[in-house]
Amino acid sequence: MRITDMNWMQVEARVSQDDRCVLPIGSTEQHGVLSLCVDAILAEQVAADAAEPLGVPVYPAMPFGCAPYFSTFPGSISLKVETLQAVVRDIIQSFHTSGFRRVLIVNGHGGNSTIGSLCQDLMAERPDMSIKLHNWWMAPRTLAKAKEIDPNPSHANWFENFPWTRLTNVLMPEEEKPMVDLTRLKMVGPAAVRELLGDGCFGGAYQKDDSDMLELWRIGVEETRKLLEEPWPNQF
Repeated sequence: MRITDMNWMQVEARVSQDDRCVLPIGSTEQHGVLSLCVDAILAEQVAADAAEPLGVPVYPAMPFGCAPYFSTFPGSISLKVETLQAVVRDIIQSFHTSGFRRVLIVNGHGGNSTIGSLCQDLMAERPDMSIKLHNWWMAPRTLAKAKEIDPNPSHANWFENFPWTRLTNVLMPEEEKPMVDLTRLKMVGPAAVRELLGDGCFGGAYQKDDSDMLELWRIGVEETRKLLEEPWPNQF
């Protein structure tokens, strides 16, 4: 249930019966030939698909994250770590005021890793809340399925190429791209990152058969839904 399809009275009625909600967080950054908003699109869609049968409200994805390494690619946006944490802190406070006590944060971007430690601080400040952080693409079954399809799931390659992240007016390259040296990539600044990456893809195949991708998606949705259904440790 997307919060965009609810009014405040419906939220008030819902939270009186079920205090769960979902916050997707993504990024707006270069993804090679795919949409700049891949991480936000996937985080929100996997959250919405997972929560729909349960009737749990899903908020619009936070579209910006920490991506300084892609700052020289036009269209990319990067927040400072403290900015991202401040925004998430304010969102959680608003959830608490609305009556939500169980929050699943579905993260779609690796650069947002500092949210994990923030969640611990937020629960320490609000003992009546339970917050789960889910990096959906790294969940055990999802990642295992991805590596079954191809041993190199990576940034802006086939691993993020779903029907809803590709652009209708852009042709997918047919050849595989050599994988970038990730160790070197982590040791250079934004200008050198762009030089190393070229089109922005980390390497590998650009696209796989949609039947494989939809099966991968099904597993990702199942793992996300399981976190909503399982016990919430901080609930007494």
